[in-house]
Amino acid sequence: MKRVHKDGSAQITEKKSRFIGDVYNIENEEDALYYINETKKKYWDARHHCYAYIIGNNNEIKRFSDDGEPSGTAGKPILEVLSGNECSNCLCIVTRYFGGVLLGTGGLIRAYTSASKEALDDCLTGELVEGVHAYLDADYNYVGKIQHLCIQDDITVVNTEYSDNVIFELMMEKQVRQKFEKALTEMSSGSIGLREIKEVKMYRDGRGILSL
Repeated sequence: MKRVHKDGSAQITEKKSRFIGDVYNIENEEDALYYINETKKKYWDARHHCYAYIIGNNNEIKRFSDDGEPSGTAGKPILEVLSGNECSNCLCIVTRYFGGVLLGTGGLIRAYTSASKEALDDCLTGELVEGVHAYLDADYNYVGKIQHLCIQDDITVVNTEYSDNVIFELMMEKQVRQKFEKALTEMSSGSIGLREIKEVKMYRDGRGILSL
């Protein structure tokens, strides 16, 4: 399942009605209610605040609300966007400012679907994994080989600093650390190793890139 690790927001206009989509990472229903209430305060003059959320590693909790829109035209389409993108621990709220023109059932479904999709597209999402954040120092002669190892093991090079030697800032899944360290030792006869090693939770996106 994917988790949101950077919230997103988007707006669309449909026949003079304005739809504002906001997506948040949440851990429980208390978080969801907090963001829903804060959104109602922020957009206090809006007609509707429709939402959906999914919580749990196995999607144990699913909730949605049409908030006064015709049944099935708002909350459920938002929930289907979250489910279709395999999102977990995720809340999407779509606020509507009514523009004076009725959209009909089909128009409402399209509008709420589009607003939630665009808000989700504005997020950074990924799979939560056990990861390692570390640095290594290397002689210039080893740069190409280290870069090749990183590509081979899907290790993300966060930053590379060039001075008297080369300093790599790396992020990798915990499961590849041992293999990578063994390869470094064999390649450099033990002269290169990881330092400032921290085991942390990381996000892996669809391209295999890790981020904190």
